[in-house]
Amino acid sequence: MKKINIIAIILMVCLGSIKSFGQENAASNSYELFGSSFIEKENASRNSKIYQNIQSKDTITTQLVGDINEVCQAKGCWMKVNLSNNEEVFVKFKDYGFFVPLDATGRKVVMNGKAFVEKLSVKDQRHYAKDKGASEAEIAKITKPKKTLRFEADGVLIKK
Repeated sequence: MKKINIIAIILMVCLGSIKSFGQENAASNSYELFGSSFIEKENASRNSKIYQNIQSKDTITTQLVGDINEVCQAKGCWMKVNLSNNEEVFVKFKDYGFFVPLDATGRKVVMNGKAFVEKLSVKDQRHYAKDKGASEAEIAKITKPKKTLRFEADGVLIKK
């Protein structure tokens, strides 16, 4: 009987460890996970230096850390993140697979995914301006494509 109890306890401990794996970073550091789980790397980039040598069709798999400046107020399907050197990165989520809370503005975020640069068309800029609640006058001022720092996140950790 003692052997069965010991085996049962060992199994419960093992299963509990497996369940918490991947959620460890989110729970222990008071972060909330959205998308695929990942563990923050110590060398996660806090500035836009990784974008310096990226050509228009290149991508770099990396992690970025910053503060959320803005979130899509329609459904949380994109966000703008300020890095430590005051450059802003436009972030969307892989395969439209998850969304972030509409009230996440101002919170710290760790993102795992692909960094790239893109020319954002006038049409897309106007669409995103409308999502954030810009006035018709502000939207009308958008008349030229714009080079943007982009990131496609497969997972994000947002400070609670």
